[in-house]
Amino acid sequence: MVWIPGGTFRMGNPSSATDGKPDEAPVHTVTLDGFWMDETEVTNAQYAAFVEATGHVTTAEKPPTLDSVRDSPRFAEAKILPEFNHPGSICYQEPPAELDPTKDAYNWWQYKVGANWRHPEGPESTIVTRLEHPVVHLSWSDCVAYANWAGKQLPTEAEWEYAARGGREGDDFPWGRDRNPDGKWLCNIWQGDFPYTNTGGDGFRTTAPVKTFPPNAFGLYDLSGNVWEWCADWYRPDTYELAARRGQAVRNPEGPGDSYDPNEPDLPKKVQRGGSFMCSETYCTGYRVSARMKGDLDSGAFHTGFRCVKRAKK
Repeated sequence: MVWIPGGTFRMGNPSSATDGKPDEAPVHTVTLDGFWMDETEVTNAQYAAFVEATGHVTTAEKPPTLDSVRDSPRFAEAKILPEFNHPGSICYQEPPAELDPTKDAYNWWQYKVGANWRHPEGPESTIVTRLEHPVVHLSWSDCVAYANWAGKQLPTEAEWEYAARGGREGDDFPWGRDRNPDGKWLCNIWQGDFPYTNTGGDGFRTTAPVKTFPPNAFGLYDLSGNVWEWCADWYRPDTYELAARRGQAVRNPEGPGDSYDPNEPDLPKKVQRGGSFMCSETYCTGYRVSARMKGDLDSGAFHTGFRCVKRAKK
């Protein structure tokens, strides 16, 4: 783990109206105590050690349930279709031609039976040669279980962004303002015609081994691209607006007390940060340090992982 010294920073994107999303604004002041953070995303090897020690069975390795929508007014109408009523997780599939990415996002995803952390692209795939790649296909509770076993926690959204910035104010990326300084790729994202052709210009079409790209000023790796990272906070699009109303620095914020996603109001969600190898300059620019994403607690995906923190004195 790497020690992240405490401090005060401006959280959010001052240019969200032109190069971000509304939920990245307004910028507000946050003060954090120092904490330790995993220098990399949790790897397959690390997660395998946890599973061997505890016998933990991940969400993707069990038949799906409707627990996450049990409190919804529409719970009585909810059902799991027979073709999805098997252990599995979310993977990429090449979408049909003439797709409009702004309207038809779900067309490049599929629920794949047999996909889980041991089999990232489905039952025919393996992690045998990818032990130093980030573990994927984990639900939020799968990540919390690992963190508890390791004596750690998931980072708050504020801790994650503060650490990702590495002391740089106002920059879009952990290394600065230019996405490709001197023409070099410093993160693992999608190159090519999204969502059809990924040329792998950065050297990878899916996950990359941790520490493939240079660290930020705090010594942390892969805070831009590779895999999305689960955080501790509930997601709300108005989180920053509520924080800014206080008119003073917020100290060690833990996020809102509940979740709300206007696109799926009945589905509680947690924050995800950092972007992934599926992010593209023409669609999802989630690899920016201020970008926010959210995920259903019970769902993992082949481009989502995590890292941990430990709130202890240096």
